[in-house]
Parts: sequence; C-alpha cells; structure tokens
Amino acid sequence: MKVFNNIFLGKKILIYGLGRSGISSYKFLKNKSDVYLFDDNQKIKLKFINKIIGLKEIQKINFDIIIISPGIDIVKCKLSKFLKKNLQKIYTDLDVLFSFYNNESITITGTNGKSTTAKILHDVLIDQNKDSRLIGNIGNPALSEKNITKKTIFVIEASSYQLEYSKIFRSKYAVILNITSDHIERHKTFNNYVNAKFKLLKSQIRGSFAFVKKEDNLIIKQIKKSKYKAKIYKVKTSNLNKEIDKITNKYFISDGNKENLSFILKIALKLKLNKKKLIKTINKFKGLDFRQQIIFDRNNLTIINDSKSTSFASSENVLKNLNDAYWILGGIPKKGDKFKLSKIKSKNLKAFVFGVCGNKFLKILKNKIRVKIFSNLQETLKVIFTEINSHKLKKNTIFFSPAGASFDSFKNFEDRGDYFNQIIKKYINAKR
Repeated sequence: MKVFNNIFLGKKILIYGLGRSGISSYKFLKNKSDVYLFDDNQKIKLKFINKIIGLKEIQKINFDIIIISPGIDIVKCKLSKFLKKNLQKIYTDLDVLFSFYNNESITITGTNGKSTTAKILHDVLIDQNKDSRLIGNIGNPALSEKNITKKTIFVIEASSYQLEYSKIFRSKYAVILNITSDHIERHKTFNNYVNAKFKLLKSQIRGSFAFVKKEDNLIIKQIKKSKYKAKIYKVKTSNLNKEIDKITNKYFISDGNKENLSFILKIALKLKLNKKKLIKTINKFKGLDFRQQIIFDRNNLTIINDSKSTSFASSENVLKNLNDAYWILGGIPKKGDKFKLSKIKSKNLKAFVFGVCGNKFLKILKNKIRVKIFSNLQETLKVIFTEINSHKLKKNTIFFSPAGASFDSFKNFEDRGDYFNQIIKKYINAKR
C-alpha cells in the first residue's frame, strides 16, 4: 500500500453520494482522514454513519477533497453550484484506489460489452491461478476489496462517468472496446463523451499498453489526433484467428460477443496466459444475467433476455444474426440514437414496441422494419405467443433487447429483466 505523500491522508474530505461506491469510500477513508458525508436523499439513514451533514454545514467547511459517486451529475444535483466552484477538488474512488495501491490493473471501457469482457477476463485470470479482483461498474466497488497483495490484479469496468471525474487514476492496461453515441443527456455532446472515454489512454505512462478496436473509425481517428505514451494495439474484431475453431460456446455467436472475445484473446497473448486453460474458461462461460442471455432454448423456440441493452447499437449486434425473430423493445430511447441495420438485414425481423415512448421508437424505425406498438410488456408477449402458436414455424426467436433506458417503468435493467423472466415463465409453464 502506498502512503508516502498520499493526497487522501489527513484531509477534510466530503463524500457525495451514498450508494455502494460512496459507502465503500467512507469505510476505507474514515480512519485515514476527517470524512463528511452528503446524499441528495436526506432521509437516508445508515447505522454506522454519524457524519452525514446538511447543505448549510457544507458551506461552512473548507474541504480539501470531494469524492463523488459516478451517479452524481454536477449539472443536476443538489450541490451543483458548490461543485462547480470546487471542480479542482473533485476525485473518484478510482483515484483513491490508485493512490494507495501499486498493483497492475486492466481497465475496460467502451459503449457496449464492458461488463461481459471484464467478467470473462476475470474468470480467465482466476482459472490461471491469478489473484484477480473484479471491481468498478461490475463486481465490488473499487475500495471494498480486502487482503490486497502485491500480486493482486484489478480488472476494472470503468464508465464514462467515472473516467470523466477521475484526476490521478491510471491503468497499466487500458481497453476501449467501441464507441457509439450514448449518455448524451449527461455529457451534453458526443465529443464530451468521447473525451471522457479517452481520458483512460491519456492518463497512461510509458510502459503501459492500450487495446482499441481496429475497425472503429472514430477510435482510430481520435488516436491519430494525439500522441499517447502507451503502446497501442489495434484489435481486429471482424475476423478472429484460428483459436475461434476451438470455441464451441453458443454465447459467442453474436458479433458483439465475438468482438469481446477478440479483445480477450489479444490481452491473453500479451499476458502470456496458458492457451488450453484460456479456451476451457471461454467454453464454460455462461454469460451475465440480462446480457444476451439465453433463458429458453427448446424445440422451435429460443428466448434471449438482453434487458441490459439501452441503445440500438447494442441490440443490432445480435439482430444482424437472427432470422424470424420477434424483437421486443421499449423504455426511453437515448438522445440522438439511430437504428443502423439495413432493410435487407431487417426483412425477417418484427419489432414489438412497448411502453409510453412507442411513437418515438416508431419514428426512428419506420421504413426500415415492421413495427407494432403496445402499452405494456404483458400485452406484447401475449400477441407474440399467439402469433408463434398460429404460424408454427420451424424456429422462432424472441429477442428482448429494449434499446432504451429502463427508468420509465422499472428501477433498473435488472428489475426489467426479472419482470420479463417472470412473464416468460408463465407462458412456458402453460405449454407443458
């Protein structure tokens, strides 16, 4: 653990946001500095915390450091004016992690596939007898890991929110999987979003390594604009090497998961991992809940739960490989998001839109794909199962991939995915 000249020791620190990352930051720093806490939800009560302060108290204290949770939007939060005046004091839990530990880290970002790629890489390292810790957007909060040794490797899934606010964090290995328009409502412009992602590469020093998608024109263009100190590997994702022949896992049929796999193989080569063990780990990987997850595959029907999808790009990675598919989408479409699948690729697909934003999705999809609109998910599935039972095709696929945020009707994508599974169980059980 690094302690010499550590900027987080013996300081007055405000932790803003008491979600999982905020609470773990408090537990980690409470005996190292004078720590105060604030959350927009003033009703929050936590037994082990006695330093939650109000708005008036915050104005009276001269804080050295402010650690904010990824979910805090400086523009729209209760401390907006205060944060804008103190931008140089804002840090993240990733900054704290970096300031205390010298460990090697592999940090993965991108618009789509971060969680899946991070989880596969973590599993690969564990199976190769490495002390891997999966942290960040997936797994545990960065500061909640215990028993860290010099051999511990951090596999970090980093969002644009975390990277945007980080100041001193850097990673020996950095990965940008892809970049498409996303989170514009938060970053305001696509350029701001891209810049947040590329902070990961800009922060690297000599002796570091970066992996980026070779076929992503935006990423390659961005790389040409600046000089980076890390050695950059351009990962070709459109044509996997001969190792793919040994991979029998159905999970890697989709283009998106093939791309994720391309990065895993490239990183594994750099880390000199055992190939036989690597392939074995990949073949037994079951996928993450609600991320292109096959929840039913029997007789003439396959059902895929991809509730995590909040953009068209994410859904398209699977759609382009499907025939006779019922695509269920809904929620809140992302600002500026576009459906890029061609008419030819879409001719055997049917789009079933549910929820209050049905007309917004219709406007985006019209003239490209057949669309039906429904008020809710239950009504949608009732019509789909009626069609399936009447047509009796050899093979049908129900692809639940909303391509929109879940907050119109659900707490989060997990809540949405669970609800879909509950409805599906009723239909499947009824058929038995």
